[in-house]
Amino acid sequence: MKKFLALALALALCLTSVAAMADAVTLSVAHIGPTTGPAALYGLATLHGAEIAVEEINAAGEFQITLINEDDEHNVEKTVNAYNAAMDAGAQVILGTTTSKPCEAVSAVAAEERVFMVTPSASSPAVIEDKDNIFQICFTDPNQGLASAEYIVSHKLGEKVFVIYNNADVYSIGIRDTFIAKAAELGLEVVGEEVFNDETTDFTVQVAAAQNAGADLVFLPIYYTPASLILQVAASREYKPVFFGVDGMDGILSIEGFDTSLAEGVMLLTPFVATSEDEAVKSFVTKYEAAYGETPIQFAADAYDGIYTIVEACKAAGVTSGMAPEEVCEALIAVMPNLTVNGLTGTMTWDASGAVSKTPMAAVIENGVYVIDVE
Repeated sequence: MKKFLALALALALCLTSVAAMADAVTLSVAHIGPTTGPAALYGLATLHGAEIAVEEINAAGEFQITLINEDDEHNVEKTVNAYNAAMDAGAQVILGTTTSKPCEAVSAVAAEERVFMVTPSASSPAVIEDKDNIFQICFTDPNQGLASAEYIVSHKLGEKVFVIYNNADVYSIGIRDTFIAKAAELGLEVVGEEVFNDETTDFTVQVAAAQNAGADLVFLPIYYTPASLILQVAASREYKPVFFGVDGMDGILSIEGFDTSLAEGVMLLTPFVATSEDEAVKSFVTKYEAAYGETPIQFAADAYDGIYTIVEACKAAGVTSGMAPEEVCEALIAVMPNLTVNGLTGTMTWDASGAVSKTPMAAVIENGVYVIDVE
């Protein structure tokens, strides 16, 4: 009799759960990013962050999200194909793309076809420029440049600054340009600059120029791979300025074969630090490490927040199951400027341009991990 009652109770709970699932709003979201190739560290991070958010949301029951993944290989030509494949697979909303240049290409098509996009990490202003249906989770490049200059000055991190940037990368150029302008406004002395491109593998000239200029801080508005090579050259020359980067630096501790001791003391602006004591961050990090065997970087947190932003916007707009992408798009556009989302990367609001507003933090690498700078 007891076994019968237990089975009956289990069946009743199962039927209740099935009924709840039937009442849930179904939504198909496509993640587009480089899950293979030279930028795969970023694309896998955004995919994995999105997967954790989807798992949580589906378990809660109000929404049931199908997550589609399309690999764009950080390739402008392939990214539109990835977008088309996602739409053919039934996507109603896009979470992507992960990197700026591919996102510029996809956002242009999505704007024309009226498909709503939230990019977790593409920071180029061109991604959202003159497009009412593209919204960013990360800071725009200009804002990173402004915030970096302000942080360096307010915390008196250096008196003579040297800039090394990639003049073939819109991300790097955008941050560099606003940093230089803001540094001049604040009276921060920039003693020189050196450039490189995507093919550069030897940074001896750039580091030597900074050292010879007497720079006590080197600003690196670049991604983690060239940054790791710069740190290796600096160590070989026994050159020890403050190295200050931006969100593209996140991931430097995950490079296979890189001596992380060379990154000791490196600083970067970031909206997410995995060692934070915030309960939501701790929960996310625990789940991420259990699922993927590594500590999440900022890009993972951005994508996690991106999924939740999409869902909160859908709730506010009254999105229902089966709506066409164009219908979802117009509904979400209407609510985004009035939306506030408390995410892992901060409290986020948006204006009609699609740019996000939130407060950045600075992190410093200590003993092989990122910690919040409390100075």
